[in-house]
Amino acid sequence: MKAAVLARALATRAASVLPDRRALATIGRSPRKDLLAGLTVAIVALPLALGFGISSGAGAAAGLVTAVVAGALAAAFGGSNLQVTGPTGAMTVVLVPIVHSYGVNGVLTVGLLAGVLLVGLALLHAGRWMAYVPVPVVEGFTLGIAAVIGLQQIPSALGVPATAGANPAVVAAHAVADFAAHPHWAALGVAAGVATLMLAGTRLRPGVPFSLVAVAAATIVAAAGHLPVATIGPLPAGLPAPSLSFFQAGQVAALLPSALAVAALAALESLMSASAADAMSVSERHDSNRELFGQGLANLAVPLFGGVAATGAIARTAVNVRTGAASRLAALIHAAVLAVIVFAAAPLVAGIPIAALAGVLIATAIRMVEVGSLAALARSGRGEALIMGLTAIVTVASTLVNAVAVGLLAAGVLALRQVALAARLEQVPLHADLPPADHHEEEQALLAEHIVAYRIDGPLLFAAAHRFLLELTEAAQVRVVILRLSRVSALDASGAKVLGDAIDKLTRRGTLVLVSGIREDHLHRMNALGVLDELHDTGRLFANTPEAIAYARAHLHHTGLIPQPT
Repeated sequence: MKAAVLARALATRAASVLPDRRALATIGRSPRKDLLAGLTVAIVALPLALGFGISSGAGAAAGLVTAVVAGALAAAFGGSNLQVTGPTGAMTVVLVPIVHSYGVNGVLTVGLLAGVLLVGLALLHAGRWMAYVPVPVVEGFTLGIAAVIGLQQIPSALGVPATAGANPAVVAAHAVADFAAHPHWAALGVAAGVATLMLAGTRLRPGVPFSLVAVAAATIVAAAGHLPVATIGPLPAGLPAPSLSFFQAGQVAALLPSALAVAALAALESLMSASAADAMSVSERHDSNRELFGQGLANLAVPLFGGVAATGAIARTAVNVRTGAASRLAALIHAAVLAVIVFAAAPLVAGIPIAALAGVLIATAIRMVEVGSLAALARSGRGEALIMGLTAIVTVASTLVNAVAVGLLAAGVLALRQVALAARLEQVPLHADLPPADHHEEEQALLAEHIVAYRIDGPLLFAAAHRFLLELTEAAQVRVVILRLSRVSALDASGAKVLGDAIDKLTRRGTLVLVSGIREDHLHRMNALGVLDELHDTGRLFANTPEAIAYARAHLHHTGLIPQPT
């Protein structure tokens, strides 16, 4: 019986992440627009796929295969009608250390494991949690990735071999030293020319695919001038047959942390890209769990053909939207065009200089940095600037997973600090809670002399609780303290314990402590921790402040500090 219920639940989850009839029905609504958009995106994607394939260490062919297979599967099964998937710079940054440690087979194994993890995240409906990543972390992450992509291209742009090492800054420094000793001006000229043409051309004519124009021009110039620059070299004419021969079961445990990093990055970048596509369109809204499922299937299939891990690509998705894509047919056409190039134009692609692709990626890295957005975020507060800068620095110095973890930790600490500052302990006058004409002015003055009421506004969490303890125990030099807790918006165990400690400390000093207005959920937590046991036993918990004042007045009458009413 339990097995049947579990099977039905799994079937329901699986059905929820598969493309529904409504999503598939949009494919044929504007075929002309989708055809134009798909062709344009393919032209833009070709040099990027080649460059990111080489930059990852798996080779240009792996980049093309990834763009074709992942692009088609993610378009068919993903949750966005406008998303374009393929190899990206962010993923390249994660894959380079894996290549150094485990070789290309390790990269393929990691991609397969990441695909399994992404499908699992989709079935768990984890897509909604990606919306909680703070903006400064995302911006710092993007800035760091741009820096790493640019640094990774330095050896190719200078025409020197990259030294062994996972840190891109160290590798770039060695490349500059090697170039200074033995300059290769042809490679530098090709890379600089391609990057300059892309940056200047895109600013003047945004609609023209200057990446392809620049690469084609560099290839022609290098071939005609017989420039001594390295080229991509022979590519297989077609997709390889699917195979699992790369998978090594003995390495799964060692590669699992890397697979978790790849899956987390694929989920984050893909959902960010899909959200950007929604923002650029009029009525499109992606399904985050279906998008995770589509990315998971894509990453499961790509390694079988020798491709690297893929994600939704923000740059290519933006081109897709801006050129009028109406449905996922555009992304499918983009994959089909690249497949035709793989089968029919491999010899032409083989002659592209590696330095030209380095120039494309350097220009892409520069364009990733939106100076205005970064400056605005930095101006919004020192905390945001600190989170952004820290995330970017850790991205360059360590790994992307460490960068996101450090960024989230810093954001959490600063958020807790803001929470602590938002909470207030305020002394409030008694007269507002005393019934009018109930006591003569002299008695009210005596009450105010011996009773002080404090109101706590906001969250009483561990970040703020100790500050309240100090304020309470240092400020309250009276006979009776009334704590008004009706405006406490949140209470954790630490806050409850510290509040109990403050009550005990005041009681030991001879001060009568009364508490009023505790919310039911907060009272339950305090009772579970036993911090109000003595107040319960002595009847010093009150529903409202006037009842607490009446009790305090009776206590002062009994002790003789205030004369009995006549």
